[in-house]
Amino acid sequence: MVLAVLMLLPVVLVLLSPALASCKQLVNPVDCSDVQKQDKSLQSGLYTIYPLGERSAVQVHCDMKTQGGRWTVFQRRADGTVNFYRPWDQYKMGFGDAAGEHWLGLDVLHYLTRRQKYELLVEMEDFEGKKVSAAYSTFSVGGECDGYKLTVGGFKNGGAGDAMTHHNGMKFSTLDKDQDTYSGSCARKYLGGFWYKGCHQTNPNGIYRWGFDKTILYISVSWQPFKGHNYSLKAISMKLRPLV
Repeated sequence: MVLAVLMLLPVVLVLLSPALASCKQLVNPVDCSDVQKQDKSLQSGLYTIYPLGERSAVQVHCDMKTQGGRWTVFQRRADGTVNFYRPWDQYKMGFGDAAGEHWLGLDVLHYLTRRQKYELLVEMEDFEGKKVSAAYSTFSVGGECDGYKLTVGGFKNGGAGDAMTHHNGMKFSTLDKDQDTYSGSCARKYLGGFWYKGCHQTNPNGIYRWGFDKTILYISVSWQPFKGHNYSLKAISMKLRPLV
């Protein structure tokens, strides 16, 4: 019996060796910046983050290349395959697929930006292939009890012009929850969900169309300083990362 145990011992040690040899504590990444910290060789792609601990797993697209990487993508339009004209609860929890068109969720944005300071990068492309961007050194989203109020500032031009400062201080509005300053509902009139004011300088969650279209005014996926209210962009993405 003793001999049999001694013969099995090397096998057991081999199986346990990775656990015994590793002294490094595994930490669930809160965002894509944390993902990159754990392995700087990682490429852009899909990763799992944990904004509120181990039971809050959510899949995101991490941009590990643009301007040093570490970006967590929270909004993306690229082909019109996902309907963004949705009610409050869906904007709160998120929808779509992180591998394609999606909205990460207001709750996640709040949990991320309340713990440390973040910056925002908005990248876009028109149907002629021109790519531009707008960056903001301050970006945070309040809690649900405050209407997911937006704080954004510190604009830096990457060719797109400034559309987000107009929306600073606004609460989020959807087709079934009107929190803008307009006498009607911006979300219903312009068929999207956003931090509308009265109403918008950008409508990234509007109706996906192909370029310039005035059939119905101001409903496009637009960035007014770049192409105007009635030009629907081919692609737009919004991403955030912690300030170093």
